Amino acid sequence: MIFKPENSIIQPINHQLNSIELSMKREDRIHPFVSGNKYRKLKYNLLEAKAKGFTVLLTFGGAYSNHIAAVAAAGFELGFETIGVIRGEELKDKINGNATLKFAEKNGMRFKFVTREAYRNKTSASFINELKHDFGDFFLIPEGGTNELAVKGCEEVLMNVSSDYDYICCPVGTGGTISGLINCSKLSQQVLGFPALKGDFMQKDISKFVMQNNWTLITDYHFGGYAKINEELVAFINEFKVHYNIPLDPIYTGKMMFGIFDLLKKDYFSKGSKILAIHTGGLQGIEGMNSRLLKKHSPIIIT
Repeated sequence: MIFKPENSIIQPINHQLNSIELSMKREDRIHPFVSGNKYRKLKYNLLEAKAKGFTVLLTFGGAYSNHIAAVAAAGFELGFETIGVIRGEELKDKINGNATLKFAEKNGMRFKFVTREAYRNKTSASFINELKHDFGDFFLIPEGGTNELAVKGCEEVLMNVSSDYDYICCPVGTGGTISGLINCSKLSQQVLGFPALKGDFMQKDISKFVMQNNWTLITDYHFGGYAKINEELVAFINEFKVHYNIPLDPIYTGKMMFGIFDLLKKDYFSKGSKILAIHTGGLQGIEGMNSRLLKKHSPIIIT
């Protein structure tokens, strides 16, 4: 399997609200596991790692991290060894019960499980030196993949895309994707970010990478925080797939599309607007989320 950015087509979404044109850029079609913003963020990081002669990639993530899965898959495909520093020491003996970690391990990733307290210090020099003592030299990719190289890759999402869109919408995790979109957007366009995490602390992180101010974070659709969902969101994701034949992940893109449809109902967008929503992939996370729902005996799962 190779990466196919040319497969990222723009698909119309035929809704019936306020004469507004809504379309989705299908970044999820680039690769089954390194899709969407994961491919964009990793592209120049992996080229840099190869150019500098690194053979090992190390990164960070939680139990259900799409980023962990993507780095493992990309490393396997491109010949890198991969190491994942995982938040939650208790997960060490639960790999087989976690779809994301099991997938990463299958793709050759080695793990270091650390306490949540230790994980908070993951960017400190002492913590990084400890990792180098344990694993030797490695190319470090930050949690979520966001750095200047990642932003550079995300700036290519809108390459060859018409500038006629009034709004560019995307999910927000660590801020890299929206930063790239802001940098390559026209000042006449409004970039809307839908954070998957509770709170508006991402403003500061995004501001480090952008110069334009044509962006807004819509913070009302996190559903309680990262990787938290409810039956209403799952029902929306399932109905969306039936109506538009587009699968959505429950952590990022599903929340964004729920938010867009809710804002359409509330007349947030002016009549006649053109909206482009960015599908950032992460579909492999559905399996892990369904496993959690089944353990909770939920009456509904993601189809």
